[in-house]
Amino acid sequence: MSVHSSIVGEIQNRSTHLLAIKADIETKGDFINGLIEKVLTTSFMDIEDVLTFADWLDGELSSLADESAVLKHFKWPERKADVIREAAVEYRSLKLLENEISSYKDDYSIPCGSALKKMAVLLNKSEGGIQRLDKLRNAVMRCYQDWKIPTDWMLDSGIVSKIKKASVNLAKMYMNRVKMELEMSPCADRDPSQESLLRQGVHFVCRAHQFAGGLDSETLCAFEEIRQCVPGHLLGSRELFAAIPST
Repeated sequence: MSVHSSIVGEIQNRSTHLLAIKADIETKGDFINGLIEKVLTTSFMDIEDVLTFADWLDGELSSLADESAVLKHFKWPERKADVIREAAVEYRSLKLLENEISSYKDDYSIPCGSALKKMAVLLNKSEGGIQRLDKLRNAVMRCYQDWKIPTDWMLDSGIVSKIKKASVNLAKMYMNRVKMELEMSPCADRDPSQESLLRQGVHFVCRAHQFAGGLDSETLCAFEEIRQCVPGHLLGSRELFAAIPST
């Protein structure tokens, strides 16, 4: 294709796009004004209502040739619509994270190292998700409240508590995997890789303990069994162990 043909094609496409925008502005006024009314008057009982409304709104607006170009010709409540969509996106992301970590099951058919890496990735994502939520909460809580967007899900008692609870279960699975690996050979026969595994286990549980604000009794028991297998000189200091209470 020649440069001339390419330019002509681009101009034609641009013209078609502009004509589609013009047609939407001229023919979809009632439709858009109806959406404006919905955005301004709809109230939300909880964040799930926000999610449902945002999905519906996105579907309706997708029928426009160019959302931004069309809506600027109407009294579109941009700020409120943006806040609704933002809250829905953030909640959906956190909900997916909670579901991912809560539904995780250790697959004993894969090697120990690969399994532990998967669990470490999940803990990293959990920590990152909560850190992001903390920043978001500080930045937008007042704004959400002003627009009557439910904020209970952003509190520590909301979805955060579910993620932290799931991280405790993750620590339990991690400890069980480490214990299974160590049980394959007596303490006296351990090679450097197994000693490294011990360290990884201790570090992981300490992180989970700090992140979740505590561990359940089952996880503490698994940690205690591993603690008993670790000679004092391996970690140089008992500070790591001191971070976790004995059962």
